[in-house]
Formats: sequence, structure tokens, C-alpha cells
Amino acid sequence: MSAIRAVLFDFGGVFTDSPFHAVNAYGEDLGIGAAQVTEIVFGSYENDGDHPWHQLERGEISMERARELILEQGRARDLEIDIYDLFMRMAGNNAGAGERQALVERVRELKRDGYPTGLVTNNVAEFGDGWRGLIPVDELFDFVVDSSAVGVRKPDPRIFAIALEQLEGIAPEETVFLDDYHANVEAARAVGMQALTVVPDLAATIAELDALLGGN
Repeated sequence: MSAIRAVLFDFGGVFTDSPFHAVNAYGEDLGIGAAQVTEIVFGSYENDGDHPWHQLERGEISMERARELILEQGRARDLEIDIYDLFMRMAGNNAGAGERQALVERVRELKRDGYPTGLVTNNVAEFGDGWRGLIPVDELFDFVVDSSAVGVRKPDPRIFAIALEQLEGIAPEETVFLDDYHANVEAARAVGMQALTVVPDLAATIAELDALLGGN
């Protein structure tokens, strides 16, 4: 196994609570299962496709247009699912960012130790100022690959190719990527990166990363 020279991270579910926690509570309010809410709002996270949320995260449509299309999908099943209501839940408690300061500090240490760091995030253009205000993004990361800016979203392997271009000479196998969603972890591995699944026990994730870096 190659020594790690660069560390890349997902954002949501890594430096904040998973958005799917809010989905569970929203589903309870509607009297339906979280899986049905996820299907209507986000589509499949196992692949990239034409679902309105996927288009939104690729920057192809506006949030308002995505809202309209998702409302239509819900109403076709006699459900009133408004993504704005869901987003209000996600934004609660600073999106859980305050509980993940240990990881923020670990990234600072990585920077001090000379590791290039980056974010590879599926995100929404209209959310830019909000999520960037949750942690000191510009201090912690050398670059950000935002799906809504580059027009490609995980798990499409092209988004990892874009990130690797930013690393200038660091090979995929010398890079580790951390994400809370298994399909994205597998996609990173498919392009040759080492990758770790972020688990709710953040200390365990940091320990796993440290063990990998300890082999350097």
C-alpha cells in the first residue's frame, strides 16, 4: 500500500450531521418512512442520474426549480414534500458542525504536517455561503471541488479526476478520501484512491485515518 501524501474529505455528514438524520424526522412528521422521503427528495445516491436533486447538485437547475419538480413528484403520490421545510431541519443546531471540532483540529494538524488537503462535495450553489460558514474552509483546505461548480457529482469518477488534477503529481494511490456514504467511498477506490467510510463515532474515524497515515 502506497504512503499517503494527500487527504481529501467529503463535507456533509463528515464535518456536519448527515442530512439523512433530518430526513428521518421529516418522514415521521409526514407519517411515511425515511426511505420514501429520500427517494422523492434525493433520488438514488448509488448513482448519478436525471433526478431533480442530481441536476441541482450538478448546477444544471436552480433550487427553486428543483423544489417545484420534487413537489410534483411528491404530489403524484399524494404527499406534500417541500425541500425548504426539510432544509430548515438540516440547518438546526448549526448542522451539527460544533460537535465535529475534533476533526477540524485534525485537519489543521494535517496542514501543519505538510499534507495537501481538499474537499470533494456534492453541494448546491445556493447553499455556498451557508455551508462555508460552518467551518473555516479556506483555512483548512487547499482547494474545494464543489459538484455544483464543476458540473459533476459523486459517485461519478470524473469528480475525483478533477480533485487529483489539483494535487499536481500526487498519484491516486497516494491519496485518501473520507466520505460518510459507502457508494462514494467505493467510487474513490475505483479510481485508485485509498478511502475510508466516516462513521458516527468520529473518534474511531480519526483513529482509522491516523493508523493509515502512521504507515507513512
